Amino acid sequence: MLDLRSRLAALARNLWWSWTPDTRSLLRAIDLDLWLRVDRNPVAFVREVSDERLAAAERDPRTMAQVTRLEKSLRDYLESDKHWGHFHAPGLRAWPVAYFSPEFCLDEALPIYSGGLGVLAGDHLKSCSDLGIPTVGVSLLYRQGYFRQSLDQAGRQRESYIDIDTEKIPAERAVGRDGRPLTIEVFVGPGRATLDVWRVVVGRCSLILLDLRDCSLRAFKDPLRLYGGGSDNRIFQEVLLGVGGYRALRALGIRPGVIHLNEGHSAFAALEATAELMDTTGVSFHEAAATVAEFVVFTTHTPVEAGHDYFHPDQVLHFLAPLHKRLGIEDRELLALGRTRPDDDSDTFCMTVLAIKMSRRTNAVSSLHGAVSRNMWRSLWPERRPAAVPIGHITNGVHIGTWLAGELVQLYQDCLGPDWRDHVCDPALWRGIEHLDPGDLWRIKRALKARLLDYVAAQYHERYERLAIAEPPLVPRSDVLTIGVARRFAAYKRPLLLFEDLERAKRLLTNPERPMQIIYAGKAHPADEPSKAMLERLIAISQDPDLRGHVLFLENYNKSVARLLLEGCDVWLNVPRRPLEACGTSGMKAVFNATLNCSVLDGWWDEAWDMHNGFAVGDGRTYADPAVKDRLDAESLYEVLEGQVAPLYYERNEDGFSERWIERVKTAIMTLAWRYNSDRMVKDYVQMMYLPASMTETSDARD
Repeated sequence: MLDLRSRLAALARNLWWSWTPDTRSLLRAIDLDLWLRVDRNPVAFVREVSDERLAAAERDPRTMAQVTRLEKSLRDYLESDKHWGHFHAPGLRAWPVAYFSPEFCLDEALPIYSGGLGVLAGDHLKSCSDLGIPTVGVSLLYRQGYFRQSLDQAGRQRESYIDIDTEKIPAERAVGRDGRPLTIEVFVGPGRATLDVWRVVVGRCSLILLDLRDCSLRAFKDPLRLYGGGSDNRIFQEVLLGVGGYRALRALGIRPGVIHLNEGHSAFAALEATAELMDTTGVSFHEAAATVAEFVVFTTHTPVEAGHDYFHPDQVLHFLAPLHKRLGIEDRELLALGRTRPDDDSDTFCMTVLAIKMSRRTNAVSSLHGAVSRNMWRSLWPERRPAAVPIGHITNGVHIGTWLAGELVQLYQDCLGPDWRDHVCDPALWRGIEHLDPGDLWRIKRALKARLLDYVAAQYHERYERLAIAEPPLVPRSDVLTIGVARRFAAYKRPLLLFEDLERAKRLLTNPERPMQIIYAGKAHPADEPSKAMLERLIAISQDPDLRGHVLFLENYNKSVARLLLEGCDVWLNVPRRPLEACGTSGMKAVFNATLNCSVLDGWWDEAWDMHNGFAVGDGRTYADPAVKDRLDAESLYEVLEGQVAPLYYERNEDGFSERWIERVKTAIMTLAWRYNSDRMVKDYVQMMYLPASMTETSDARD
């Protein structure tokens, strides 16, 4: 019989635990201090927990019974074929989906993500697992991940990097067909990169990660950092991701029936697949590219020009030289694949354009983003009007098991039924929220807010000690309307819109009868000086004596901080400059956690708001002058917070809570939950993208 450490290690190896809280509860009960010390990382916990603690746990019948139940639950989950994919997508079982993304946010224990793109990829993979859609994620193992953020005494962002300890992440070396650890080589420019291949088990699915062991190019010997370095470093990583990722799949014996490019960073995978088909069948580049394109699908995520990768033609010819030789085409023909103006030798090479041209199916991530994308890339189809450009949309969704507060799980189960998680896409299911007791929901939200504010107070205390600040640490108030703003700091997201009129913002936040506190979190890209300056100004505003305790900022935004904010805030604020927010999935997570959205009509909120399920800022119109738009949206924001949000929240019944506020929360859940979950999103991808792509007559490309 296996000892307890081995049994726990087996559970920790499958990231199924990241969306099923019972495993984490078990480890917390075995040794709470260690659990907190290893940042709630099951792999690190199992390695470091003492023999004495495990021996005590083995003597406890309840603990051992819980271990047995968890093992059975995982085994039943993995072995069952009574899932959606078995009945609706059996054809994908032979040839799985290969899902390429530059980042994946699965859990804090695997810190290879920065923000929304990675969160979406992680949620997508988890729903593929739940629905039984055979999927293999492909990404890079960034040994230094994304940066850790701290603030100095002047409020300036400081970045630091910590090497990932591969002994403490839920990943193991992948083995090849010969049973030995798999290593692949990728030729890049005049050199070569040697990559170790790692495998992460994600429920029924898996994630393949490429780890840079060695590179003959002197400039690229440092550990990989997510979005680090200049454009040479970016194209180098994208060659590793696309070319190396596809080669790793084939070395593992995986024949993808669909190649899904999640953003343009991985578009070189389609070229590598084309070269392989040419190598094995002897067909021409044009025939091979046309064949491969039939089973490549592409998702574009940004309407912001800076969000698309552009490279100088010389960079492309340099770094792709070995692959270019295999493709057997002229320089201009290769460069034309990434140019909006193929005949213009001065045009740069765009990875998004390459992805569009190398796929037959392209989608945006919300209805509005679809319209923006069709207009943005219309030059690729000059003979068509924008509405006829072949770019559709599949609106994003979020993984409920990952983002729903544990305290709300039982409440949902009581009013939706024990098998509610199997029917989350059914609108009829969510009508059961009508029966949810408003007092219970209010009390749970108060408890979640208290947990958030305890964290805020603890972080401020630590920061004040670290920076030797003499003032007493802040203590946020649990009885105050609390607004959350958490996202990457960037100009188009307008994090300082509330302070467009600073004096009016002060009056609003410090109203003695209806006060508000607003909690920010977010990182500015290390090279984005204007955004770092915005963050510095926000910190200065928060230190204004009139606003002390009303404007707060949490350092080192990550998945854990996001969960605390989403669960504990009363209102989720999102005010990007329309139409530059492609989707905005954080607001969807807020819905499931009974937090109301207050947002500009952009991204998902443009199609979701119905006047009763949250609050809208602005009138949905765009203006030629951004300054005019900012001024009008700021005015609308003040009016909405002052005239709608605060009065509704502070309206109290005899039991001390606002019944109309809870009714709006329930309306939001009933009208939005069934639409904006990642199960619905993945089903849309299967039906609209994967099945049409996998059923094309291109099986020779996958043999």
